[in-house]
Amino acid sequence: MRLKSLSSVSCRTLIAVAATGLAIFALPGCAAAPQPVRITSGAVQGVTADGVESFKGIPFAAPPIGDLRWRAPQPAAKWSGVKTADAYGHDCMQTPFGGDAAPLGATPAEDCLVVNVWRPEGVPKDAKLPVIFWIYGGGFVNGGSSPPVYDGASFAKKGVIMVSANYRLGRFGFFGFPELSKQNKDNGLLGNYGYMDQIAALKWVKANIAAFGGDPANVTIFGESAGGGSVNTLMTSSQSEGLFAKAIVQSGGGRGNLMGNRELSNDKPNVPSSETLGVNFAKKNGIEGTGPEALAALRKLSADQINDGLGMMTMGQAGQTYGGPMVDGVIVAEAPQTVYEAGRQAKVPFMIGADTADIGFGFAPTKEAAFAAFGPFADQAKAAYDPDGSKTVQQINAEIGMDKAMVEPSRFVASTISKQGIPSYEFRFGYVADSMKGEWKTGTPHATEIPYVMNTVQAKYGDKLTATDARIADQTNSYWANFAKTGNPNGAGLPEWPRYDPAKDELMVFTPEGVPVGKSDPWKARMDVTAAAADLPPPPPPSTKTADGHFATKLSPIGDMMDDPAAKAVLNKYVPDVVGNPQIGMARGMTLLALRQYIPSLTDDVLAKIDADLATLPAKK
Repeated sequence: MRLKSLSSVSCRTLIAVAATGLAIFALPGCAAAPQPVRITSGAVQGVTADGVESFKGIPFAAPPIGDLRWRAPQPAAKWSGVKTADAYGHDCMQTPFGGDAAPLGATPAEDCLVVNVWRPEGVPKDAKLPVIFWIYGGGFVNGGSSPPVYDGASFAKKGVIMVSANYRLGRFGFFGFPELSKQNKDNGLLGNYGYMDQIAALKWVKANIAAFGGDPANVTIFGESAGGGSVNTLMTSSQSEGLFAKAIVQSGGGRGNLMGNRELSNDKPNVPSSETLGVNFAKKNGIEGTGPEALAALRKLSADQINDGLGMMTMGQAGQTYGGPMVDGVIVAEAPQTVYEAGRQAKVPFMIGADTADIGFGFAPTKEAAFAAFGPFADQAKAAYDPDGSKTVQQINAEIGMDKAMVEPSRFVASTISKQGIPSYEFRFGYVADSMKGEWKTGTPHATEIPYVMNTVQAKYGDKLTATDARIADQTNSYWANFAKTGNPNGAGLPEWPRYDPAKDELMVFTPEGVPVGKSDPWKARMDVTAAAADLPPPPPPSTKTADGHFATKLSPIGDMMDDPAAKAVLNKYVPDVVGNPQIGMARGMTLLALRQYIPSLTDDVLAKIDADLATLPAKK
């Protein structure tokens, strides 16, 4: 082979040649090949670049297709020879959406159950390096392990092996149907197939990570949003016992189950079971009945038909055919709060926190209504959130919403675990990239801490990256790596992160200035009143129409108006950009008044005109 022809040979081909034991020389731009690693299913060959060896797209379970659709993950088939592991496998089936904080790097498909591994170059098999296992977010309908911001190289450079894995999403991952329960082919494992995938991937790590030089007894699980909620599930489920030694939750709640308490088989008022939603989905596709013939017909539907456009932008419109994770009685039996308070969770060091402009929804039409939801603590809430009366109702709704969903539950879990004598650490991430400071004025949005945790800010911000951005990313990644090593995030050269103590209520604040500061909680008043009201019965649902039965911009959810042809026509007349926005599905539960904080064109004058036209429509009961 002449030198000039080598440029036309793919790295994949050269890796395959290297796997046979033949010596080759490196090509410019072509990553070197580490020695193959033998795991339980066969040998895998990765690539080496910049001091890191990566192995991508390794099957940890059989493809969940055909009769394995809606089954617990089954063992991966064994292979002979050496499998090339230089590229991500498919991400799991979904409808990607524009504006995703972590755009996918691979094409979604139903055959998606793969893991990826990053380790330092040249690690001996007996190194027993710590392992950190990533669980992505995306509302259980989006996400994958392939986005560039989820690359694990920075952890590997700090002596930690990172593993990421795909898990099934949407109706592939969370689905109930009467015949599935009747057949019960997996001994009670039903409905929460996405959680089953996470557990199966952790079992793969336990069985195989030593071959990569990792320590199966020193595995830290970490995840964000739905991934953080998954960590809470794994912390409180008997099915994941012994699979990890430490845990980190990023914006994953911690009190209730992240997607509610829908049950697998039992309908509740206004909360149909997952089986009922599955039957509804079958009927939508012309499939009648609930027996084996109906299940067989569902399994014959294409992946696109099962997905049916489901994603973050559309899940609000799919409430009659999809409900997300459920209480199945095996993996999920109780709310995390119940398990944490009883001390029945995994007894492992724990780190938890949220962002300063995190996700959370509030739809109160007035300040008074927002504070009234705190019941006997209404005055305390007003003093905590709006002491001088200067905030808008939209700002108050946003702050109360994120505190209830993400911020206060972080303190609750840290405090509860700390009282049991287990090390816990709380954080609040408030740094905003220099290039985004003009846009993200209220704080750090949901999920935007991830590139700092992974130290992948270069992939996220490109030529807009500043030295301050890079420094805080390296520091943040170091805290996470240190925790994975020892259960304590502190280390040489880093500002001290205080262990959580309920009496002191101190946490690590990643400040807007780019300096991590361990300090007393600056939002203590907000956290205290949110905690005080956490166990109150939910207030009665607010009226969604005027007293005489008309839609109104400050009362009616956008989704209700979008579903009414006459009301939708009114909205199209005045705010066609809102109606046609591809992300409107995420705002179906919001009023137009509440949406105004995101869309300044929804002025008082525009809302008044909409209300005037809505008042001319026939009244609704």
